[in-house]
Amino acid sequence: QVQLVESGGGLVQAGGSLRLSCAASGIIFSLLDMGWYRQAPGKQRELVASLTRDNITNYLDPVKGRFTASRDNAKNTVYLQMNSLKPEDTAVYYCKTVRLTGAVYWGQGTQVIVSS
Repeated sequence: QVQLVESGGGLVQAGGSLRLSCAASGIIFSLLDMGWYRQAPGKQRELVASLTRDNITNYLDPVKGRFTASRDNAKNTVYLQMNSLKPEDTAVYYCKTVRLTGAVYWGQGTQVIVSS
């Protein structure tokens, strides 16, 4: 059974940092591209960062230079380091992967709240 479990969210003041983790199980993690998404209240879910199996990253423009995605294949875990957080970063953050079969898997999400 495939599972993605996020952790690391919380309440932080503007300018602070958080590191999110997404632990995967039930999949050959090293072969898969991973994505970090977020969804703020009343808004659509958006792709924040993508990380290929070859460690190629892409970021949403507003987070470039502040967020860094990385992975540890030995731990089947992908990370999102978030620095210089802003109130507009407040959202539920999700990780996602798509298997070669086309099956899509999402984690349950972790809440990030940035106070001004």
